[in-house]
Amino acid sequence: MTDLTHLTAQIDKLKRQNEELSGLSLATGVLLTQLLQSNCKRELNPQAAATRIMGNAREAIEGFASTTDADPVMKKRALDAVQQYEDQIKSVLAV
Repeated sequence: MTDLTHLTAQIDKLKRQNEELSGLSLATGVLLTQLLQSNCKRELNPQAAATRIMGNAREAIEGFASTTDADPVMKKRALDAVQQYEDQIKSVLAV
């Protein structure tokens, strides 16, 4: 019974930590998106600036993943996140 109690406590702790990390991730994403939108709006061609920034991010992720033992799931999620940010940023930029 002690093992079950211990496992339950560990699972609860991991759930709490996961929720804290999710909150941190959300805040980071919102701040990053707003910062990048502000920076891109200052450019003569804001859409091209966003494309360039996101392209550099994709290259960095690919480079990191190829030089480490990065989990393919992590790489895919990172690339999906870049696409998500790009879509959000470009949706408010002048064409």
